[in-house]
Amino acid sequence: MKHTEVVKIATAKRLIERYFRQLTEGCGNSNCTNEFCASCSTCQPLGNNAAAAKALELFKVNAKLCDYYPSVESRSDENSRLRREMSTEEFSDVHYLTEHTVCRILSACEEEGNYSALVRVIGRIFSNADALMKSFRKEEPSAAAKTLNSLKSKGEEKQSDQSSEKKLSSSASSPDETPNGIPNSFESSVDIDAVRRVYDKLLSVDQVESALVNAIIYLTPNVELDLEYLDVYEANPDYLNIFIIVMENSNLHSPEYLEVALPLFCKAMSKLPLTALARLSKLWSTFGLPHVRRMMETFQQLITFTVVSNEYGVENLINDDETVVAATKCLRVVFYAIILGGEVDVEHNEEDDEDAESDELTLHELLGEDRLYKKGPLVDPLEKELSVRPIDSVKPLIPFEDFVNESVNEVIEMDKDFTFFKVNAETKFSFQSCPFILSVITKSQGLYYDNRIRMYSERRLTALYSMVQGQQPNPYLKLKVRRDHIIDDALVRLEMISMENPSDLKKQLYVEFEDEQGVDEGGVSKEFFQLVLEEIFNLDIGMFTYDSDTKLFWFNSSSLENEAQYTLIGIVLGLAIYNNCILDVHFPMVVYRKLMGKKGTFLDLRKPVCETYIYDVSLTSDASDVFGNVAVFSPHWA
Repeated sequence: MKHTEVVKIATAKRLIERYFRQLTEGCGNSNCTNEFCASCSTCQPLGNNAAAAKALELFKVNAKLCDYYPSVESRSDENSRLRREMSTEEFSDVHYLTEHTVCRILSACEEEGNYSALVRVIGRIFSNADALMKSFRKEEPSAAAKTLNSLKSKGEEKQSDQSSEKKLSSSASSPDETPNGIPNSFESSVDIDAVRRVYDKLLSVDQVESALVNAIIYLTPNVELDLEYLDVYEANPDYLNIFIIVMENSNLHSPEYLEVALPLFCKAMSKLPLTALARLSKLWSTFGLPHVRRMMETFQQLITFTVVSNEYGVENLINDDETVVAATKCLRVVFYAIILGGEVDVEHNEEDDEDAESDELTLHELLGEDRLYKKGPLVDPLEKELSVRPIDSVKPLIPFEDFVNESVNEVIEMDKDFTFFKVNAETKFSFQSCPFILSVITKSQGLYYDNRIRMYSERRLTALYSMVQGQQPNPYLKLKVRRDHIIDDALVRLEMISMENPSDLKKQLYVEFEDEQGVDEGGVSKEFFQLVLEEIFNLDIGMFTYDSDTKLFWFNSSSLENEAQYTLIGIVLGLAIYNNCILDVHFPMVVYRKLMGKKGTFLDLRKPVCETYIYDVSLTSDASDVFGNVAVFSPHWA
């Protein structure tokens, strides 16, 4: 049986039990108006058998449930029952929680030596969306404080106005931005510090844990429906408080939550609108490393627990597991939080050369392959909403590699996932939409499928053109080289192809060594690239320099070669990657950042780089930049 089916069965069982207790015991509210509750004056008493049948009927029609969740404690002791009822009556007027209220209830329970009243109140509030949303609000400034501030002397007012004008002028360019330039529109009405102090007190009481678990189980289905069909967040942005408060529970990673409560919670959280997820990510980015790491580990543990507990295959893909998908989507919110919370460089981007759009249909569109070959990579909607990209991260709060989940990478069917990513993105979840969870090996498999499909497509297009033009088809990119002149032959041939017909570079490479027999089934191409790289990065040629300390290559600023030669080398490296050949080439990170569209800055000097690279930067930077703002440099190869 699938894990999702187990979750549904467990949830249904608990709801039916709750209907049964409501029919037989009531909710404890003497003013209850629910006709299906024993506490209501108009409700007819039912026997156990009749109540069980009625509970099943109410479950099918999703009848109203009272907010109060009855405790499952034994009722054999009459005196104990009376004390519980008295305690419940004493705190029946609690409709939302504050730190003061929880401390008051906790003190009363400690005096009696009975925590049933606390358990009932916690269960009632945490299982009701409206009550939890109103809980733990930040305190408003008191009226006395406002009056005191209004009685300032004229001199103080003048001084205050002057300082305010200075602050306003200094922040006029970005009045609502954080130091990283991220809009500061994420503030919550929840008193986070109070919530954490309350959790510290509550989780020290053993009986409270089960109440919190059950409350989340009853809360989340209703929250999910509200988010999916009622647009509750748009009507009241404070609805996000529910997720903020629940996620502060430091025990969410424990087995009690992992089986039912946390999967349901993640499923509800994944239904939040994009603006709410962006706001939540910005808020979490301010929480600090320990709290953000705890959230990351909570979602990672749920994913791992679910994957290990199930068996996946071609017929049962991990992409169809609702728990794993929902937890991965929640993990994405944390991923962007660690980017926002770290050092970010949202500026210094290369200008994109956008091609003019044409109304003419391309051949790919005529063949119905336009979805596979959309221009540019797909942009994560959350990335677009936050206006920040992973490449903008200079130093995240948590290293990106900590987000890789090995359990997912072991069971994912990359060919199916790639199809979902390229073709069925609107109906099927693809883990490539959350690439932070994938390992380098898994990503390389996705790149392999992408490249192979492009090769087959180019082969089809070549065959089609050949039929139309009556020419001999040439489905491969053929290179015939001499071992003794491998660089000259390869670069000259590639230069001619790139100038005459650059689309041929997308064909599958076929290498042939002159005066040697053999069919290139991959091995010859790998040998070709290995020999070419040995020649290109040979220090005697002088195109690159090597730093023995960092073990990195850098461009030789005194090289006699022109930029066209470096362009050809770039084509060779691109061909190697395109044809699935692993290259043993090591450049500073600034090279890869530039390939992703980022300009180099002095921030890159903090990472391992070559001395020649630092020298190039010093030659191309203005002196005022050294002592002023972060400089943007452009070495000779840029």
